[in-house]
Amino acid sequence: MAKFSKITSLLAGATMALSAATAFAADHTLVISSWAPPTHGINAKMWPKFVEMVEEATDGKVTAELKLGIAPPPAQMDLIMDGAADASIIFHGYQAGRFVTTKMIELPGYEGSAEAASVAYWRAYEQYLSKANEHRGVKLIALHTHGPAQLHSNAAVTDMSQIEGMKVRIPGGVGGDVGSALGATGIAVPAPKVYETLASNAADGVVMPFESRKGFKLTEVAQNVYEVPGGLYRGSFAFIMNEDAFADLPADLQKALDEKVFGEPLSREIGKVWDEIDGIGREATMSTEGNAINAASAADLEKFNAIAADVRAKVIAEVTEAGIDGQAAYDMIAKEMSAY
Repeated sequence: MAKFSKITSLLAGATMALSAATAFAADHTLVISSWAPPTHGINAKMWPKFVEMVEEATDGKVTAELKLGIAPPPAQMDLIMDGAADASIIFHGYQAGRFVTTKMIELPGYEGSAEAASVAYWRAYEQYLSKANEHRGVKLIALHTHGPAQLHSNAAVTDMSQIEGMKVRIPGGVGGDVGSALGATGIAVPAPKVYETLASNAADGVVMPFESRKGFKLTEVAQNVYEVPGGLYRGSFAFIMNEDAFADLPADLQKALDEKVFGEPLSREIGKVWDEIDGIGREATMSTEGNAINAASAADLEKFNAIAADVRAKVIAEVTEAGIDGQAAYDMIAKEMSAY
């Protein structure tokens, strides 16, 4: 496995040892590229859970080390395809024009936790969305969503009509569709840049999950949250792996990872972590002086439900045009989440 040690020595950026005790004993060490801040839940909780599951499934023969700052978020897909790292997390909305079917999980109106959404997402992927082959070039090892995304701003928003004309950082995908429908002026900024964007007044607000209150320190620069039950959208993520890195592993280890870690098991655990860090973000908001959570009114919810219905119809049509039964995929996700 000379490939892994070569990659490890060549890559620049900070390194975090996720499991030092087994790293020396493992036969194979995978290099993880992550773009989130060091203390963000992705790095502090999700990747350690991934390593724990990998080591347990392979009896410690495979482990991983985390490297930060190798490339910005939009470059992670190409980074893994090129073999500059062995695994990474991607946000589908950063890949303009590359993904369509992934917008299905981002739709507003789903009820349930990030864990429920992530499991439903993987099951819908296996039955429907995989036919689009949008992750070609990498090995897809998990799919998940963050919790419901809300509007975070410095000035209090207590009525949905106030959003019109605001400069708001909104990611691509369904988040962009919803922002446009609300009349916001969208600003394309990767998540790691939201703090400085708000601090410099380049944006009036951002739309992100509650986790960001802690993970991106929004309690300092966006003291108010406008909360819509179920969120304005849910973000779509994937854990991906270099195909050659996986092929280089012995057949028995490949089998163990495919059966015990990759797919639904990992998707479930990542979703569960996101529920945890969303809770931490909400608590940080409630315990920070000057911060407030403003719930959408009944009138606003009625207005938003009409917007959500239009966005759903648009996305279902887009997915159908991509050769997937969009309505069946949507119905499956909604059913799986409600029954979870």
